[in-house]
Amino acid sequence: MAILSVNAGSSTLKFAVYPVEEGVVKPSILVGNFEGLEPNGLPILHYGYGGASETMPLVTSLADPFSSALEQLKELIISLPKIPKINAIAHRIVHGGLLYADSVIATDAILNDLSQLNSLAPLHQPHNLEGVRAFAKAFPDIPQVLCFDTAFHQTISETASAFALPKEITDLGVKRYGFHGLSYQYIMGSLLDCSSRAKGRVLMAHLGNGASLCAVKAGKSIATTMGFSALDGLMMGTRAGALDAGVILYLLEKGYSHDQLERLLYKKSGLLGVSGISADMRKLRASPEPSAKTAIELFTYRVVREAGALIACLEGLDVIGFSGGIGEHDAQLRQDMIEKLSWLGIRLDQERNQNASKDQIVRISADDSSVEVWVVPTDEGMVAARDAQKLLEAGSH
Repeated sequence: MAILSVNAGSSTLKFAVYPVEEGVVKPSILVGNFEGLEPNGLPILHYGYGGASETMPLVTSLADPFSSALEQLKELIISLPKIPKINAIAHRIVHGGLLYADSVIATDAILNDLSQLNSLAPLHQPHNLEGVRAFAKAFPDIPQVLCFDTAFHQTISETASAFALPKEITDLGVKRYGFHGLSYQYIMGSLLDCSSRAKGRVLMAHLGNGASLCAVKAGKSIATTMGFSALDGLMMGTRAGALDAGVILYLLEKGYSHDQLERLLYKKSGLLGVSGISADMRKLRASPEPSAKTAIELFTYRVVREAGALIACLEGLDVIGFSGGIGEHDAQLRQDMIEKLSWLGIRLDQERNQNASKDQIVRISADDSSVEVWVVPTDEGMVAARDAQKLLEAGSH
């Protein structure tokens, strides 16, 4: 048997197939993603299987590109040799709210509950839920398992998750939830497998188009930079991160509408907004424009500033783990951040940092560093697949 893990976005569909042997979820044997699924887009399928990678256009014969992508995915799974029967489909769901702290098998009632949270993660939640409904139609006899990005942060204390707002507001569920939980769960497990020091005080940095930090003590999340929504904390690809609420009041006075503010905060700020060039760190690194340098410097400053706050919450530091598209691939960012934290006694090994493998966990700190520093390629799909397998086993008993 196998678990199919998926992450449905507004114009993308990421997927991976994880075989299950004797109840144990094994590394993925098929990984891929569809891009260009937006209206008038140019749909393309990229996938890797058996050590080879393929790219092909998507034939959109059905009413919408996403449905066509599902049909092509079904055909791909059937056509490739040695792909086991799919027993469950595990979906990444960004927000579980107050009601859902653990993975669950989808029902119409649960999907309706979760749709009430769409405005808290408009870039992700509605598309996640639409993906679940589409997969349920395409694979009608297979359980759809919902795995929540907020679940890992359930261990954060009431004090650390509270906002200084009146009770009638906090009673509505207004609190700090935290996100990137599936990634952090994988990173934490990988660090614990490789380092005895990871049982202590750990700072994890999931840095990509979405970016956050998480402070972990004894394997449990105690603080994180994202909050009630996925807007808070670090500067991101197109999101501003932490922002004085007075800015929003000011823009309201200037006539900005709700929809204009939503576009500004979610899609037009961050690296893209500051640089005016791109949300892609690789393009900014390659650009000679001063605004690109300004964006990179601000991103780095925000990471360091928030790291300092979380290190204070941890009362010290034993391990740092970098992950995400920027965290895994941008050696310069890692170097710049660690240099600014060198007062802690952290030292990078420059050769290890430059040559960090893109496929496996590797320690990049110097041997005399007071804090271990690791690069950890994340695998959110693996965490979701493990949760789905647990639910299947529980249901069969």
